[in-house]
Amino acid sequence: MLLSSPRPIQRSQSLREQTYQVLRSAILSGEFLAGSRLVETQIAEKLQVSRTPIREALQQLQQEQLVVADDNGNLRVVSFSTADAKHLYRCRLVLEQESVLEACKNANSEQLGKIELAIQQAEKAIAQQPNQLTSYQLLHIDYQFHRAIAECSGNPWLALLLDQLFDKMALLRMQTVQQNLKVLEIRSEHRQIYEAIVQRNHEEAFTALSNHLMSSQARVIHEIEQLQNQQS
Repeated sequence: MLLSSPRPIQRSQSLREQTYQVLRSAILSGEFLAGSRLVETQIAEKLQVSRTPIREALQQLQQEQLVVADDNGNLRVVSFSTADAKHLYRCRLVLEQESVLEACKNANSEQLGKIELAIQQAEKAIAQQPNQLTSYQLLHIDYQFHRAIAECSGNPWLALLLDQLFDKMALLRMQTVQQNLKVLEIRSEHRQIYEAIVQRNHEEAFTALSNHLMSSQARVIHEIEQLQNQQS
């Protein structure tokens, strides 16, 4: 774990940047759970740095909306509601429809090979280590597939917007996979999208993508509601 024991930051690079990267990874990997409070003094002790780079890193994470201030001014990892989930999935659907459309038009053999490799790596990893992969690793496998499709578009702004959205999606799904790793059962859905892209059939690709994201949304919302019921 990133912060499970004192871990001095290396001084060869910007302390703020290194601190930001460590905290960002700890949030996206689920080491800091959704809603958990981020205390500057505790983080500074773990990383063995002053509070200044901690404060600067937390400010950047606030700008990225990975960290929010509660009613008392305490900083916490963002926690998503079912309404947030629906909004995020809607944004993702719009962006990824453009992504698969451009992939159907423009993907070359090398790019198609990269998409297929992402699927094969996921299938191999899950087949060989079904109970050993962490939720963070499973999310990264999913990200690699969708990122490979976005790269086919030739549109760097589309890829950038999707990267920013994927951070929020990772947090949203990390909030739910802690309880149920089956939320990430998406291998067959990925292959359906890929096969439609190979055939240059954007209508089938749209349908497969929509089914994939709507199924994922349903699984995630179900888990959020289960968590809310447990806490009530």
